[in-house]
Amino acid sequence: MVEELELRTPYLRLAARAWGPPKGIPVLALHGWLDNAASFDALAPLLPDIRLVALDLPGHGQSEQRPPGMHYHFVDFIPDVVAAADVLGWEYFALLGHSLGGGIASFVAAILPERVTRVAMIEGLGPPTSHPADGPIHLRKTIEQMNGLPDKRPPVYPSMDAAIQARCEASDLSWRAAATLVSRGVQPIGEGYGWRTDPRLRFASPLYLNEPQILAYMERIAAPALLICGADGYLVKRAYMQERYARIANLSVNILPGGHHPHLEDPEPCARLLAPFFAAESASNSQEL
Repeated sequence: MVEELELRTPYLRLAARAWGPPKGIPVLALHGWLDNAASFDALAPLLPDIRLVALDLPGHGQSEQRPPGMHYHFVDFIPDVVAAADVLGWEYFALLGHSLGGGIASFVAAILPERVTRVAMIEGLGPPTSHPADGPIHLRKTIEQMNGLPDKRPPVYPSMDAAIQARCEASDLSWRAAATLVSRGVQPIGEGYGWRTDPRLRFASPLYLNEPQILAYMERIAAPALLICGADGYLVKRAYMQERYARIANLSVNILPGGHHPHLEDPEPCARLLAPFFAAESASNSQEL
């Protein structure tokens, strides 16, 4: 049975979905950009010995949005995730992240090696990067988008099916997978439905880390790490990822059939990799005792 949680952190109120026994292996799950905690609805029941808590990241799903005038920098999500683990009372925990969530998970593992026991990532490892010379262009574009926000009118869909169709057209998701995300990602607006996600999430990033900075984080990941890529996903197309892989001391890379959401479209192969990966931590702890 899935549980709905509300985590009151020092910064924001975060919503979450939880599965598994309270004393199970603690795993904090982080979804991708513009997704929400329902991203793990298909996968979580296949990991029965895990206490999997999937966050709605700030600005997504049912979590609070950042205050007016604030951005959604990639690094700003890091303290939110750490705060969520603190509220849950988890001194030690594992991480599972998809896409943006995978990037966040890799950075949390890098800065908290004494607390993160294992880190599993699906189609995400570190944040996107950009050429340093493009920095002024990105920053100006972000400011223009912020200033233009009051004049924007977010879309309103006449039905849930229309919202699902829009999500399908914007990504490689099947109808079933899109419906899972949309069910948590929309809210009633008049006689239709609109997105819950903060429109500021769609702004260009005002600041990108460069690749040497990102590699420094990869080198700091001490926990056993597992990366799952879709054969038709994003990561296999990016040659620079090979250097990120090489900087992580204990990383296993697995390529599965499918696109960017393999855990949502076809969760069984992901579960066959993730269940023993997280269970190994429990076995290790038992041997130490």
